[in-house]
Amino acid sequence: MKHDRKLHGAPRQAGHGRPKRVMSVQQALEWAFRVEHAQLELPEPPDPERGQGFGFGLEYVLMQRAALGCKIDGGQYKMGTYTHEDAEVIAATVAGMPDNLGGKRMAIRVAELARAGLTPDWMPGAVPHCVPVGMKRNRHGDHATTVVVGTERVMSRGKWRTVEVRACPVTFSPHPKQIEAARQAYDDWRQALGWLSDQLIKSSILMELQLTPNMPKPRPWEGRSEL
Repeated sequence: MKHDRKLHGAPRQAGHGRPKRVMSVQQALEWAFRVEHAQLELPEPPDPERGQGFGFGLEYVLMQRAALGCKIDGGQYKMGTYTHEDAEVIAATVAGMPDNLGGKRMAIRVAELARAGLTPDWMPGAVPHCVPVGMKRNRHGDHATTVVVGTERVMSRGKWRTVEVRACPVTFSPHPKQIEAARQAYDDWRQALGWLSDQLIKSSILMELQLTPNMPKPRPWEGRSEL
């Protein structure tokens, strides 16, 4: 979870003598949402009675911008402040996240992480450990709680007695499924960033940014010694 990525990127000469800022897609997202405070404006759900869909997609936005040469209208939330038009385009692209990559939920997740300057927590170093379900404390110290799992007849001092058979319930912490879910969430996020990178690079619509194909590391937990 690094916070020291260079959000302004390295300058590179562009057309009209203006340098372009070179960034990875993750850097560009953090620049748009953290620095420029771009807002994620998700499409309204369809109205079955009026036959309305989800409104114009990113393709329409890009075509209109190319045809008219104007910046995207950011809406009334701007309240007199300026958000860079490239940041608006990035936010619009995020809002168009396809359903097979998580749709609105993933769009919100991507924007929230970018705004916080975070990478999804894939639980580095996590190893399941067998631990007691519960602990109790008495004058002798801390002890694992036990439960009765049966009874047995035993001979004690010449007499048969019934005694309880007790066992200590255990679990794994963190649970393997918890680790698996965290790492699947990282993979899903990285796939979403791959889609965003492809969309923004292929569209060539960013005016002052140049995206590199650099991506967050795939499956960073592989090859690590997690002891």
